Amino acid sequence: MPIDQTVLDFMVGIRTPWLTDVVTVITNLGGTVASWVITSVIVLALLARRHRAEALLVGGAMFTGQLVMSLLKLAFGRERPPEPERLVVELTHSFPSGHAMMSSILVCVVAAVIVRIGGPRWNTPVVFVGLGLWTLAVGLSRVYLGAHWLTDVIAGWLFGAAWAGLWIWAIVKSSRNSANGAPSSLR
Repeated sequence: MPIDQTVLDFMVGIRTPWLTDVVTVITNLGGTVASWVITSVIVLALLARRHRAEALLVGGAMFTGQLVMSLLKLAFGRERPPEPERLVVELTHSFPSGHAMMSSILVCVVAAVIVRIGGPRWNTPVVFVGLGLWTLAVGLSRVYLGAHWLTDVIAGWLFGAAWAGLWIWAIVKSSRNSANGAPSSLR
């Protein structure tokens, strides 16, 4: 797509050593290892507080999201931006962006958990804006580094939000059913 090349050219044009260092830190904070560390800490904290449904939401959405993202990459098989512009080594396909998709899933399910069980200290616009800015920064870092085309990142955000939405819907529905007396394994 023409927009992809235009945005990549813009990102290459604004690169500086210090900005590349900052963006590399951001991309690493949204990478697989960091996402799984964050997910594990959240799931363990929720389980310790006996919030099993919310722990299942976060862990389940992230685990299955990783599988879905990998299958989507295989199904689409899109090549990454060319080597001279790419500042990172990646071995998988480009579409959708895994960083964007997984950070989107994590942000959406964490926001849902905050809405469900967060007190007034957490349930504030600043927290939700911060979550949104984090996934935005992670996704844009991938374009800056030449790891993805812009449309890969946008698709990652959309696929991630949709996947998280399915999980949120399923957990809310299950919780309502258990509240109405239907058997539930989430209690």
